[in-house]
Amino acid sequence: MRLRLTPRDTSFFDLFTVQAVHLVTGANLLGEMLGADRAARKEIGKRLADAEHEADDATHMIMRRLNSTFVTPFDRDDIYMLASSLDDCMDFMEEAADLIVLYKVDDLPARVSDQVQVLQRAAELTAEAMPRLRSMDSLAEYWVEVNRLENQADKIHRKLLAQMFDEITDPILLMKLKEIVERLEDAADAFEKVANTVETIALKES
Repeated sequence: MRLRLTPRDTSFFDLFTVQAVHLVTGANLLGEMLGADRAARKEIGKRLADAEHEADDATHMIMRRLNSTFVTPFDRDDIYMLASSLDDCMDFMEEAADLIVLYKVDDLPARVSDQVQVLQRAAELTAEAMPRLRSMDSLAEYWVEVNRLENQADKIHRKLLAQMFDEITDPILLMKLKEIVERLEDAADAFEKVANTVETIALKES
């Protein structure tokens, strides 16, 4: 680690951790939604939207602190990128859940559950990694595993699209389902972007 002679505002680490904990909540609510009926999905969607608002609050706090802090724990652009990418993860998951409710989709393809399981694992890994930004210890395993998960998500996504186009004859339903699975894929990409940002920060700080 580089020797620092000036004090740093370490509250950023706590706020990143708060953001990541909300991601775990969001991913688990998304999983809960898949096994629920239409009425229950609406209530779960409301809880996920509430979690998204709380995650937004943490993001805004990071941005305000970034604008008012003279000495940051690492590069300002990287702090901005990390906060924004964590926010994107939640936004895409909440959007997918909202579409499931709005489109009144009763039955989702089985592989959607596989997509959500990848997001749940990525969220757990991210929540475990954020507190370790303080010391930059043991982070390589995190970004390697999230990159592996994103590759897995890509394969699931391609198979899911192929299955949908092969089996679904209703063009409106196909369009609805495609938009939902695309948002889930966007969420997986966003988790990878978080991991890549953490790798960049760790390399700069080493």
